Amino acid sequence: MKNTVVTFQQAKQNNIKQTMLTAYDYSTAKLIDAAGVNAILVGDSLGMVCLGYEDTLSVTMEDMIHHTAAVARGAKNALLVADMPFMSYQTSTYDALVNAGRLMKEGRAQAVKLEGGAAVCEQIRAIVDASIPVCAHIGMTPQSVNAFGGFRVQGKGEAAAQKILDDARRVQEAGAFAVVLECVPAPLAKKITEELDIPTIGIGAGPDCDGQVLVYQDMLTMFSDFTPKFVKPFANVGEAMTAGFKAYIEEVQNGTFPAKEHTFKMDESIIDKLY
Repeated sequence: MKNTVVTFQQAKQNNIKQTMLTAYDYSTAKLIDAAGVNAILVGDSLGMVCLGYEDTLSVTMEDMIHHTAAVARGAKNALLVADMPFMSYQTSTYDALVNAGRLMKEGRAQAVKLEGGAAVCEQIRAIVDASIPVCAHIGMTPQSVNAFGGFRVQGKGEAAAQKILDDARRVQEAGAFAVVLECVPAPLAKKITEELDIPTIGIGAGPDCDGQVLVYQDMLTMFSDFTPKFVKPFANVGEAMTAGFKAYIEEVQNGTFPAKEHTFKMDESIIDKLY
């Protein structure tokens, strides 16, 4: 069954946990989609796990459109959500609307995600009014890494927790269909989840959210620069890939690959006629 913003809302009402994973290319999107994930996020995390940046700030609209379009060709049943990159929506409501529209038209996304709470509610309203579904993102918002002084848990103190709760209320009022809660204490995420009518999607926010999201390279141990505390390795794909690469190198060097079954035949008498 095709996952939509409506099925996400129904899942919350029926207390059914929703799953989301990132993808950045066609082949991976096909595999994740076939596994039955509810949503695929083309995250600006591609800046770190695909492009090798230290953070997400250098990711462009062109990057996001390019990768989102590739994922769209592979994802048939999952809800496809695309991140709005840094400075594609903060500058003005007009820019936010134009860039969200580009992700839908050129990237073939089915929803967009942007970071921030009360400060971006005007942009959320404008995008939603244009019939583009918006997933909000509060707590640890990676595009604010410099303001936060690093990738840090948010909402541990009373004032900080109140701000995140208020932001959650505001983005719901602005029309977001869901909200990602990143790196917030589990009790705070639980309170937000119980209060909101829209689904919460947690990443480092405990088990009580309505759903969970992870970067697929993290949960498959394919990204080794660092591992966030909230990541659980579900398969050692990175290790298997390295072993496969080494086996390939060895067989090429010792002449066992390609073998006869990997080559094409011809009438060898033709070779003798060549000059």
